[in-house]
Amino acid sequence: MTPIISTASRLGNVEEYYFSTKLKQIAQLRAEGKNVLNLGIGSPDLPPSEATIDALLASARRSDTHAYQGYQGIPELRQAFADWYWKYFGVRLNPNTEILPLIGSKEGIMHISMSYLEAGDEVLVPNPGYPTYRSVSLLTGASVRDYNLLETRHWQADLEDLAKQDLSKVKIMWVNYPNMPTGAQADKGYFKALIDFARQHHILIVNDNPYTFILNEQPMSLLDIPGAMEVALELNSLSKAHNMAGWRVGMLAGAAEYLEPVVRFKSNMDSGMFKPLQVAAVQALQNPPSWYEELNDVYRSRRKEVFALLDLLECTYDPRQVGMFVWAKIPTYYPDGYALSDVMLDATQVFITPGGIFGTQGNGYIRVSLCSEAKVFQEATARIAAYKAIKPFH
Repeated sequence: MTPIISTASRLGNVEEYYFSTKLKQIAQLRAEGKNVLNLGIGSPDLPPSEATIDALLASARRSDTHAYQGYQGIPELRQAFADWYWKYFGVRLNPNTEILPLIGSKEGIMHISMSYLEAGDEVLVPNPGYPTYRSVSLLTGASVRDYNLLETRHWQADLEDLAKQDLSKVKIMWVNYPNMPTGAQADKGYFKALIDFARQHHILIVNDNPYTFILNEQPMSLLDIPGAMEVALELNSLSKAHNMAGWRVGMLAGAAEYLEPVVRFKSNMDSGMFKPLQVAAVQALQNPPSWYEELNDVYRSRRKEVFALLDLLECTYDPRQVGMFVWAKIPTYYPDGYALSDVMLDATQVFITPGGIFGTQGNGYIRVSLCSEAKVFQEATARIAAYKAIKPFH
């Protein structure tokens, strides 16, 4: 059928999200009877805490929790986020004006971009980096300017080099530490340099911070840096560290003056989060430190299995990286990560994410998710070993 209307021009440079198309391919292969092992997507396979689930059920059984909700979340949730930031990051936030609950932090990327960007503006986007930063920026009509992250610089931006460029049209710079996909960490020195850079060039820094509790001994917030509230926002989420990806609970923190335009946009896009989800999120944010420790014990054991798989593939990696993925450099006899990924999927029915989906600087890498049981990684390793025995990689 030929549609009777054309699509909006803003979609011209925006493609369907890579994992959306890849999941369709994997579903088709499974429909054909192939047992595909998906080691690609970072969707936690473990449940939230029992207390979180109990809070959801108790609230959902009430007759007064099913109505439309306010656009800025219930006060209890804003306070819980504020307490969480103070306990783990040492950052004091006003729950009434400096915290905005979101239906997942991915929603926040759209809301921030639509609130501040338009045609003629420029956005600094990390390469490699989360593809949504780029696609949402393009949807606003703004122009994307890559800033390269290099392994030789520990996957941190060369701020001195950026400062030599004409940044007069840049309004937002997206950063993401602990970094996805590379697993790199930032320290307070780098965060301070980012804040100084933003102040000097009148750029709003937005740090996307959902991985800070996963295999990371030093959780940090960009907002802990003096002066950060003047030039920065931070996104956070319950998806990863609380095993609540499908629940869609996130938050945006920053100065009231920056959040107010986002609220104006958001209030026209949704009708608030289901109240039982918010009540459950309050409970999740009260999980004790032992919750994160036990979760990390699981990821730590899985990471050992992934390291063994990557050794078999003759990839190299930094064992100190954090987060729920392992980022690895491919051997030189593959032209890029796409080639390695395609060979493994075709020959062994094991899907591994090619690093190039995160930008051209990721072409020589792959990424493996830790969101599968150890036995899945063991099966994947066995399949690859069997294939390698028949057809050596060199």
